[in-house]
Amino acid sequence: MKTRLLLILFSLCFSSNFAQKKLANKFYNNFGYVKAAELYELTIEKGDSSLSVLTRLGDSYYNNGKTEASAKWYELAVQKYADELESEYIYKYIQSLVSTKRYDEATEWANKLIEMQNENAERKTYIQEGFDVYKLSPETDERLIIKLNNLDFNSQFSDFGSYIKGNTMYFSSARDKSNALYAWNKEPFLDIYQTEINRGGEKISFDNTKKLTAEKVNSAYHESSIAITKDGKTLYFTRDNVTKTNRLDYARDGTTHLKIYKATLSENNIWTDIEELNFNDEVFSTAFPALNPDETQLYFSSDREDGFGSSDLYVVDINSDGTYSEPRNLGPKVNTPGRESFPFISDDNTLYYSSDGLLNYGLLDIYKSNIINDSSAKSENLGEPYNSGYDDFAYIVDSETQEGYLSSNREGGVGSDDIYGFNAYICEQTIEGVTLDKRTQEPLPVVQVRLLDEDGKLLKETTSDENGVYKFESVLCERTYTVVANKDDYKQVQTVVSTDDVSDKANKNIDLELEPLIIDNEIVLNPIFFDFDKAKIRTDAAYELENIVDVMRKHPTMVIKIEAHTDSRGPDGYNMRLSDRRAKATRDYLISRDIDANRIESAIGYGESQLLNKCSNGVKCSKDEHQLNRRSKFYIIKQ
Repeated sequence: MKTRLLLILFSLCFSSNFAQKKLANKFYNNFGYVKAAELYELTIEKGDSSLSVLTRLGDSYYNNGKTEASAKWYELAVQKYADELESEYIYKYIQSLVSTKRYDEATEWANKLIEMQNENAERKTYIQEGFDVYKLSPETDERLIIKLNNLDFNSQFSDFGSYIKGNTMYFSSARDKSNALYAWNKEPFLDIYQTEINRGGEKISFDNTKKLTAEKVNSAYHESSIAITKDGKTLYFTRDNVTKTNRLDYARDGTTHLKIYKATLSENNIWTDIEELNFNDEVFSTAFPALNPDETQLYFSSDREDGFGSSDLYVVDINSDGTYSEPRNLGPKVNTPGRESFPFISDDNTLYYSSDGLLNYGLLDIYKSNIINDSSAKSENLGEPYNSGYDDFAYIVDSETQEGYLSSNREGGVGSDDIYGFNAYICEQTIEGVTLDKRTQEPLPVVQVRLLDEDGKLLKETTSDENGVYKFESVLCERTYTVVANKDDYKQVQTVVSTDDVSDKANKNIDLELEPLIIDNEIVLNPIFFDFDKAKIRTDAAYELENIVDVMRKHPTMVIKIEAHTDSRGPDGYNMRLSDRRAKATRDYLISRDIDANRIESAIGYGESQLLNKCSNGVKCSKDEHQLNRRSKFYIIKQ
């Protein structure tokens, strides 16, 4: 008998805790993190320290910026469930540790996470080798909007390596089907093309795309990747190594190397007088020329034997007499055991290039370095959307306007390589509106209004003024936010707002209508539903009853009485008993939430004795009409 009793008590306890967890989840999913945290902690006190409870409790504090508390619960989660815990939560734990200046612990867990990632390829990568706990966030301006678009002249073949001179874009393309096929990729050999940039419309367009106006620059083999001097008279370009009889010159291993050539612009605007640069090599490739802003240096990529990897970046000085210095390797701050290629030097002397020898998004990524100005400078990955899981290369940019172009073979392109245009700009908006009493439509002052991000993390907080006006300035563009409003004796209300890409735009009339909980002498809730023939408090009912809990906590002397009513369906006596059980279940729930029993004067069920409409026994009524009679009432006896 004793064992049986213990089992019954255990079952009741388990059932109660399960219901509390469901209620906590309900608040969590509706951004009610304070209440969710309270309920999750009660759940843990009753013995449920499951992975989901611990991580959600951690998130409830993390999303509200309570990093000391979030660190506490994430720490328990990683201690109990480290092997099965998703990287996201370990990363948030590290973030919480750094926020609370627990740097040694953060470093320890960063290293552990790296080790976990290395051991399990399926584990999502949040931290890479060399991770610095002092710089968890990338050094980019969150206000920056980057628009990347595939250019309309791209073909089904490879198009890459754009270069801008005035209103003309030059690029490399394999689109000429009359060219012989290159055995490596079964596409035609590359030629250099030019197209006119039209900036007159809403969107930049390109006209009159054709092969480069030149004598013998485009050959039967590859030409690509150009640079032109500011006076427009000298063209540097890359070409396959060819013999004097204009045939491919193969090395002993069967490969064809690349060389850099230059051409001069004739009086009739034709590129001619092609000559090979003297620092080319017959054994190694030399390719992808790039000039520095004052045109005193030429940068390029080469696989010559003094390099650090498959190909490195080099530089030569351009002497006043037109000769060139010996090539110099840019060193290990730039070059790696992998491939470095496609250098570009912007007007502010920043070096941009591509590499697959650094930890990155995959294959070739675009990097920038200040090494020209600072020999100790480290290279930085440009991140998304410039980089993808594919080859991203041939980046050029106007350092003043932040407009530029890159090449990529990423998914969604037209051909095997495509040219993409991009522009980057600072974008901020405003979200504003009025808080209103839903019942009267009058402005409601002194309302707490919070701005949450897509993950439910608190970003901003304000209070509406005497006219109910609230405003969030400097809100990021192209984001989705949730605006949440709270005021004592009113139900919480929330709305979703999405910002677009237009800077300085005001998202007005984001009005928030709060429903009063107290009307006259009654606390008014949404209907309290019970399962058929049951008096057990459901999760959705508990969610509503928490409004009663909040009101009574805000008014510590308030005394109420509870009434429960049914519709006419079912026997009168049965309905009376059922409604009474439901009234008392409601009372017991409030008491379980630490509301003193003396503050509940009565909890009585009235069955179908106080119908609000004609729907008495035997009268045909709709579901909605019957529903009107199924109600719970909470009357204020003493305020």
